[in-house]
Amino acid sequence: MLKGLIGKKIGMTQIFDDSGVAIPVTVIEAGPCYVTQVRMPEKDGYNAVQLGFREVKSKRLTGGQLGHLKRNELPPLRILREFRVKNPELNEGDQVTVSVFAVGEKVDVIGTSKGKGFQGAMKRYHFRGGPKTHGQSDRQRSPGSRGSGTTPGRVYKGARGPGHMGNDRVTAQGLKVVLVDAERNLIGVRGSVPGAKGGLVLIKEARKQ
Repeated sequence: MLKGLIGKKIGMTQIFDDSGVAIPVTVIEAGPCYVTQVRMPEKDGYNAVQLGFREVKSKRLTGGQLGHLKRNELPPLRILREFRVKNPELNEGDQVTVSVFAVGEKVDVIGTSKGKGFQGAMKRYHFRGGPKTHGQSDRQRSPGSRGSGTTPGRVYKGARGPGHMGNDRVTAQGLKVVLVDAERNLIGVRGSVPGAKGGLVLIKEARKQ
């Protein structure tokens, strides 16, 4: 059975448990998603379910995208994503809602982290920086030496240093579901999830149970 949804991060809040302890919660507007395609090993070589999310005006999609959705008389959907499953147990045109998840379950949430632009080694990799004394005045936040001299005479590929930070695909694993509101298509998970408010996220059953 497919346990996956496409959603939009709404933001963070807090709820209180029976003993009055505050629990940090990220609220996600998840679904309703439509099954736009079911992939089978006989035809595609693997099992997967393609879900569609976020209805838009038809002029926002290409002719090929509209034709793909009209096969199953589905509305114009902006976002399509695949979820690998062993037994789909779904048909094209079906609808998937937050009711597939229950309070207490653990999920993995995949999103795109906030972009930070070009950053130095101290912010990007938590380097210590140079000494604050002995006459130094202009290298407090420098990463220091990058390599050796004659051998190898270059910087090894993959060495940590300044560069582009953020805007990466990130998975928050094993988050506990603490809220499921089927009427408003909302799901709440304990803790933070990657990305900014309004960002696209994928919710899947946790791989590490």
